[in-house]
Amino acid sequence: MNDFTIYPAIDLRDGKVVRLELGDPSRQIIFSHDPAEAAYRFFSAGAKWLHVVNLDGAFGDERRARRNETALAQILEITPEFDGKIQVGGGLRSLKSIERLLAMGVKRVILGTLAVEQPQAVIESIRRWGADRIAVSADLRAGKIQTHGWRQSAEMQPEKWLQQMADEGLRWVVVTDVERDGMLNGANPEIAVWLQRDSRLRAILAGGVSRMADIQAARRSGLAGVIIGRALYSGELNLTEVFKEIANAG
Repeated sequence: MNDFTIYPAIDLRDGKVVRLELGDPSRQIIFSHDPAEAAYRFFSAGAKWLHVVNLDGAFGDERRARRNETALAQILEITPEFDGKIQVGGGLRSLKSIERLLAMGVKRVILGTLAVEQPQAVIESIRRWGADRIAVSADLRAGKIQTHGWRQSAEMQPEKWLQQMADEGLRWVVVTDVERDGMLNGANPEIAVWLQRDSRLRAILAGGVSRMADIQAARRSGLAGVIIGRALYSGELNLTEVFKEIANAG
């Protein structure tokens, strides 16, 4: 497990734990009104990292985004009990917002729109806080990078974009298959495997991870980990059993 990490996901909207189908805010399922309880459950099952997304931040709703930060603070309060770590993405559009989350106790921030529109800000963040505390999110739909809560597409070549930032110290990349996210129809590790050609980068796969076979395929492919969301809430995957099977696989 040292080289492969399972990241249970907690997606926050208006202070609640939700999942969106294909990232569409109109296709929302509420799973919990208590994000800290969800985090406690995941840590109790053996998780060492959690993946938290401020959806309202990604959608530009500042009032609700602040409510999600309150929920994040409550999650962070329980991390010392488990020696747990949190990575957070969603709506981080400035160095000031990055600094605020890191000061709260977040171990790694994930930059999406900011990384596309201001790659120099990613480089500056890595220089200020270190490569292990900064990740870039490559959210892909039909091979194109999605920004602004997956509502816009960027006209840039993903591989070239990431390699240029790797030249400046980027290490962590979260690759999301937008067309599979929240659909429970299986993941596509191939969407992230191309990153393994650059030994400087470590790729975490997200989007549709809903079967043990998805996790095993990602691990065999040399990826650094997977993010699991809806499958943990709907019962397709049991986190305790996931950790047990991974451990038994060696």
